[in-house]
Amino acid sequence: MNQQPAPSEPRSTDPFSDIPWSLVLGLGALALLRPLLSITGLTEALDWSPFLQLGTTVLITVAWVAAVVVARAPRPLLTLVYTGLAYAVFSTVLSAVLSPIMLGELRGPVTNPFGLVAVLAVNALWGLAAGAVALAVRSALGSRQSGN
Repeated sequence: MNQQPAPSEPRSTDPFSDIPWSLVLGLGALALLRPLLSITGLTEALDWSPFLQLGTTVLITVAWVAAVVVARAPRPLLTLVYTGLAYAVFSTVLSAVLSPIMLGELRGPVTNPFGLVAVLAVNALWGLAAGAVALAVRSALGSRQSGN
């Protein structure tokens, strides 16, 4: 179990300390549901293309927030930013592996440095937004538990 520093102890400024890496990697892998829906053709088969992807994104975000709150991650904002980055790396690798098999040539963010930076940035922002929600939820739960 992660120990939170006592209130009198300064929190480490190291951006990698107090991060539950197994949670980051697991939640990043969970988000692979998004590209897998497209790869398998399920999105098109259901003919709900924009709604299914948006709904999946919302459900994944809710799962990320819930997991970080329930696990009482010491640094939920940074944990979910890293989760977004982990998903970006996982999805880029998935694209690099599957595009030559399915399309006959390498495609995706790995072929374009600007595309790769954009994928990392967008998914870091997704994690940042989810982390802000997790902080708000944790704060609201803390207020309720203290009787406020």
